[in-house]
Amino acid sequence: LSFDRSQQLNSIGFIWDPLEHTWDEHFDQLCTFKAQHGHCLVFQYEAQYTTLGRWVNNQRESYKKNTLSSDRLQQLNSIG
Repeated sequence: LSFDRSQQLNSIGFIWDPLEHTWDEHFDQLCTFKAQHGHCLVFQYEAQYTTLGRWVNNQRESYKKNTLSSDRLQQLNSIG
């Protein structure tokens, strides 16, 4: 991919790593949730927060299995 083409894609907000982008979006949602509720205890069975709750649960499971990257763990620890 030429530099010009990559610049064109960047100029329209092309997402190069969709998985990383999705993780970042969920992290931002968790930050908003914490700001509103004062905690990060999002349950996956709360209708309003089903997707976020599943994501939080997946992060907890990844942590327990020691498969959560140190960068992501640091990000999650930074908000409590």
